[in-house]
Amino acid sequence: MPKVSVLMPVYNTKEEYLREAIESVLSQTFTDFELIILNDASKDENVEKVVRSYTDKRIVYAKNQQNMGISRTRNRLIDLAKGEYLAITDHDDISLPDRFEKQVQFLDRHPDVGIVGAAIQELPSRRIIKMPETNREIEEHLCFVSAVAHPVSMIRKKVFLETGLRYEEDFSPAEDCALWCRLIGKTRFYNLPDVLLKYRWHETNQTHLQTKKMDEAGARILLFVRREHPDLWARVKNKADEFYTIRILGIPFFKLKRENKKVTLLLFGKIPLMSVKYKMKM
Repeated sequence: MPKVSVLMPVYNTKEEYLREAIESVLSQTFTDFELIILNDASKDENVEKVVRSYTDKRIVYAKNQQNMGISRTRNRLIDLAKGEYLAITDHDDISLPDRFEKQVQFLDRHPDVGIVGAAIQELPSRRIIKMPETNREIEEHLCFVSAVAHPVSMIRKKVFLETGLRYEEDFSPAEDCALWCRLIGKTRFYNLPDVLLKYRWHETNQTHLQTKKMDEAGARILLFVRREHPDLWARVKNKADEFYTIRILGIPFFKLKRENKKVTLLLFGKIPLMSVKYKMKM
């Protein structure tokens, strides 16, 4: 049984990007893994040809008979996985060589942590994006933004088995953020400070293509966080200024509007979430 199952959904992926993603996994310093590549019924026949051009026995290739969408495809990957840890890897990103080694070491040493992420570098800008590190900081940030970069996360499989949680199609393409928020209080989070992934931001990136759907899903996610975790929300709702500079994968998840001695927090710069009056000069 492999220690790690690497979960890579693919769909109509550009050959150059797909090869870089696969080869970044095969070049890891940690080698006890299976790489499960699940083709979500790509219309581009070259995707399968690219995957089958690799002869590494750690690659497990499967294909959906019809297009299932990202959430259902991610859930099928979980069901196919045999490893203790699940390394999330998207079809166009580049894992740095020591990514799995560092994340496995951390999870082995911290059995109370169920999800470990890391910092990422955005391509082509090469901007470094740091995440909050501790569980407390991450939970607080999840009241406003997705505080664990999904493409560089590693998850204990038993988190899914014990909670019964899965990716929710209703929140796609923000299914990852919804999962993190569902897991608040059910496991612990941590983000390594190291940059362990190069995240590709391009014209065919789903986050780029589905901005409106991301906005709508994000608003609904924040509503259930506030409803299901009132103690957490009470702790952070007056800390909006501390989160203002947070950008996830280059996206400004919220803005602050100040007028008439009142600060309003706007999700994605549009949807008002809360207002706080102040007396002192800001």
